[in-house]
Amino acid sequence: MDNNLYIGYTKDLKNRLEEHNSGKADATKCRRPLKLIYYEACLNEQKAIQREKYFKTGFGRKYLKNRI
Repeated sequence: MDNNLYIGYTKDLKNRLEEHNSGKADATKCRRPLKLIYYEACLNEQKAIQREKYFKTGFGRKYLKNRI
C-alpha cells in the first residue's frame, strides 16, 4: 500500500472495488490491495462528478484527510 488516495465515482461501488483489487483498473494496478476508507452517496451522476472533481482539488484532499 502506498498511502495515497484514489478518488473516483461509480454506480456500483462493490464491483468497482473488486475491479481495482483484481488488477483490472490500470490506474491502481500497482497499488493493490485497495481499501475503502470513505464514500459518499449522491442523488445523481452529475452531483457525483462534481464531488469527484472537488475531492481532486487541494481543498478537497484536505477535507478528506481531515475526515479520515
